[in-house]
Amino acid sequence: MAEEKGLNIPRVKLGNQGLEVSKLGFGCMGLTGVYNAPVPEEVGISIIKYAFSKGITFFDTSDIYGEKNANEVLVGKALKELPRDKVQLATKFGIVEIRADKIEVNGSPEHVRACCEASLKRLNVDYIDLYYVHRVDTTIPIEDTMGELKKLVEEGKVKYIGLSEASTDTIRRAHAVHPITAIQMEWSLWTREIEEEIIPLSRELGIGIVPYSPLGRGFFGGKAIVESLPPNTFLESHPRFQGQNIERNKVLYNQMEKLAKKYGCTIPQLALAWVLHQGHDVAPIPGTTKTKNLDDNIGSLGVNLSKEVLNEISHLVPIDDVAGDRVHPAFIRCSWKFANTPLKFGD
Repeated sequence: MAEEKGLNIPRVKLGNQGLEVSKLGFGCMGLTGVYNAPVPEEVGISIIKYAFSKGITFFDTSDIYGEKNANEVLVGKALKELPRDKVQLATKFGIVEIRADKIEVNGSPEHVRACCEASLKRLNVDYIDLYYVHRVDTTIPIEDTMGELKKLVEEGKVKYIGLSEASTDTIRRAHAVHPITAIQMEWSLWTREIEEEIIPLSRELGIGIVPYSPLGRGFFGGKAIVESLPPNTFLESHPRFQGQNIERNKVLYNQMEKLAKKYGCTIPQLALAWVLHQGHDVAPIPGTTKTKNLDDNIGSLGVNLSKEVLNEISHLVPIDDVAGDRVHPAFIRCSWKFANTPLKFGD
């Protein structure tokens, strides 16, 4: 079922404003830590360049990734060696600080502009293709945040606007100020809550969908199953990778293993292909620090799944059977399900 030789990465349109990206994007966050130890800068740059050589043109970063904004700096250095007009660059703002017990966000107009200017400088570019509100600041009307973003579009510093982990109400209100081109949400076989309301609304409004963690934060790639979790990383405290939760979730992995063998592909290819088949407005952004994993991800584009097989896979990983919350407790206050509730940090 998987046909990897001579594979071309198709293009998809996100939103109705003209943004076109590679169907498979690349999430750069892991190059500077979080799920694993940071890789040397030259290695990170080489991976980004390798992804581009394989046809991936959609790269995702954020001003909060890495020590001292290291991820944007790394991506900026890689972009120097790539044709800027062939790359779709996405970055984000809004998260000021992440701690074990809280996340501080800021969506004020002044902060929006300051963050954009700083990102442009670190990335060493004249414009950002897709600029996301990383987490919504519910203490400030989204109209105020969007108003400043609209100005940045008018000034040519930002081409398209996105939202990450926003509620349906926030998406509608933001879209009324300026068209939203894409929403970035967690979406994978074991995280499917957005299918009920967020996905239908996005398609009603003509907004593209960028799934992050499409491999379940590495679970379907074998993390905590065939390889141990890297020490001192975010995954060590992730609810789905702890204690009885991971033991229960191993059952889902084993079921996927049998199905992958049946269809002649790897487990991550099958899991990623499931996401890729969710629509022509979907562009997932898996990340990795290894070129062999990147090649495996690209191979998922050659896994052709019928509607019947998609349903078979969905039923194989029932969402109610997944053990553990999808995010760390500190993130729950900023997740889309709670985005209309005022944040109370330090509770």
